[in-house]
Amino acid sequence: MHGTVAAGYEGVREEFAKVVAGEREDYAGQLVAYVRGELVVDLWSGPEFTADTLTGVFSSTKGAAHLVVALLVQDGVLDPDQRVSHYWPEFAAEGKQDITLREVLAHRAGVVGADAGFSLEELADDRLIAARIAGQRPYWRPGTAFGYHAWVIGALTGEVVRRVTGRSIQELFEERVRAPYGLDFYLGLPEELEPRFATTLPMLPTPEQQAEIDAEEVTGAESLGGIAFNEHRADAPELWDFPNQRIARAQGQASAGGVASARGLAGMYAAATTGLNGGPPLLKPDTMAEFAQIQSIGYDVVSRVHKAFGLGFSIAGEFYPFLGQGAFGHSGAAGSQALADPRSGLAYGYNRRRYAYPGGAAPENDKLLRACVEAARATR
Repeated sequence: MHGTVAAGYEGVREEFAKVVAGEREDYAGQLVAYVRGELVVDLWSGPEFTADTLTGVFSSTKGAAHLVVALLVQDGVLDPDQRVSHYWPEFAAEGKQDITLREVLAHRAGVVGADAGFSLEELADDRLIAARIAGQRPYWRPGTAFGYHAWVIGALTGEVVRRVTGRSIQELFEERVRAPYGLDFYLGLPEELEPRFATTLPMLPTPEQQAEIDAEEVTGAESLGGIAFNEHRADAPELWDFPNQRIARAQGQASAGGVASARGLAGMYAAATTGLNGGPPLLKPDTMAEFAQIQSIGYDVVSRVHKAFGLGFSIAGEFYPFLGQGAFGHSGAAGSQALADPRSGLAYGYNRRRYAYPGGAAPENDKLLRACVEAARATR
């Protein structure tokens, strides 16, 4: 294990050491925390893995994409309660004319995928996804339920952004967020940074874990969940392998194609909520409060579990009850987690190379994040 922690954060280092000791010998991960803009935790471990190593962060990408949307709402360029078809007329097809941007951001639009699915090349292309979804009939009556728009939400919000500004979410993220702060978080990894990229490794469950996987109810490929996760397409890429494909990380698909380190994950939320490198926060308190307010909560008809969403972000306190009210962020399939807890001033980023069991936010995030929160509150 390598890295440093500030005084008062020794307990975080101890928790990270327990994670490293309890994992396989090839475990590789990074843990970073800022408190009120100050770097207080910067730890990493693993073979050929450093603080500067970059990996695919899957759905943690959604936080970056929707920070751009939040900035445009803050600027008065976008209105969450405006109809999407006002900005993007083609979206009105198949009964979608009244869906608002708020409903899309809250995973209530019902257009979680396309009947024909997407190949790897198509899935990496936000513009193509948006064009396909524009002609797609919703899978439920918009606004009556919510379900995770796993692969497509960034393409939908991104098309709205492009229609209004003439720029892509990726371009605006680079210009307004990544470049000014020098963040290691890319929606489109430049070719020259490829040597720093580490491929995601597949899950290697223990026999006991494999038995649990086998015992779980299997979601059919043609089910709502199967369509949302593109499992009904025969030539679809495996989820865990998506960022390993150069086309995916080069184009920076706004739902799951981001590449980052834990420093980049935590640094983005610090820049957004408390300020970073001496600068003011990107988001004003009212903007933060609106995007972190619960919009959808309860049974997610796609994932078939309890979830909670704000506007483009997950409501972090619903999964980690020890966080303060108003905490928001987004996790990624292999186990990455990135969020802000404005009440404690914490911005948190965790990244791991091997796909975690049982997927989604890796279970070690609970103890690591709790240790960070406790230290942040104790050192106020």
